[in-house]
Amino acid sequence: MSLKNMQARIPKLVAHRGDMQNYPENTLPAIEAALKAGACYVEFDIHLSRDEVPVVLHDANLKRTAGIDKLIFELESTQLNAFSVHEENRLGDRFQGTPIPTLKQVMELIQQWPDTKAFVEIKRKSLRHFGTTVVVDRIMEILKPYLQQCIVISFDADAARYARDQGALSIGWVFKEWSKESQQIAEALQPEFLFTEHAAVTKQTIALWQGHWQWVLYDVTNAEQALALAADGIHMIETGAIGAMLQHPLLQKESCILK
Repeated sequence: MSLKNMQARIPKLVAHRGDMQNYPENTLPAIEAALKAGACYVEFDIHLSRDEVPVVLHDANLKRTAGIDKLIFELESTQLNAFSVHEENRLGDRFQGTPIPTLKQVMELIQQWPDTKAFVEIKRKSLRHFGTTVVVDRIMEILKPYLQQCIVISFDADAARYARDQGALSIGWVFKEWSKESQQIAEALQPEFLFTEHAAVTKQTIALWQGHWQWVLYDVTNAEQALALAADGIHMIETGAIGAMLQHPLLQKESCILK
């Protein structure tokens, strides 16, 4: 492929859980680092605390991130500062004292970067624990002032659909299984964004499903692979290495700092 064609197919980059390569995932330091690196899109995950406050956390259990075998559903939001999600096994003690942020805190941060948009992922374990209506309603209450900067996404198509009904301007559906059934769900939902693992696409010998959505693949940390996927029709790449990826001379063009 010529350099000219590569430049014509530069993917947009999404910071997966913030700059999770260098900071504890889904925390204010990780998200702020991604913004400062030039991320035009960030992605993070939402669960509800016991008192139904949306918080930014990937695992429902705090074991991996905080070293405490507790479920977020067991904790009141007022208890969150007692836990440090600094990922000791991965990052040591460098970020000791890093709290679980609320969705409101994260959106207040992102609002300071008006050119950046957030993919807000609603986690299925919270949906199962509290019910779709409760979870989506609580999240949309927080997102209401920030709708222009938000895309609500989920593995649960019904939750994404309900978020749209409740005012989300754009939605995304994340799927695992590459199948006719998944394609039918996508066609019925018509999300603005369609997410899947990059391996799910690279293993396929068939064309990407056609629709009005943009394709987003995760998790890619190699710049050349990201460019090759874009050449094959992928619009966006979700990466846990946003800082490193934005150092690539071509991918730098997708930095919000330079725009």
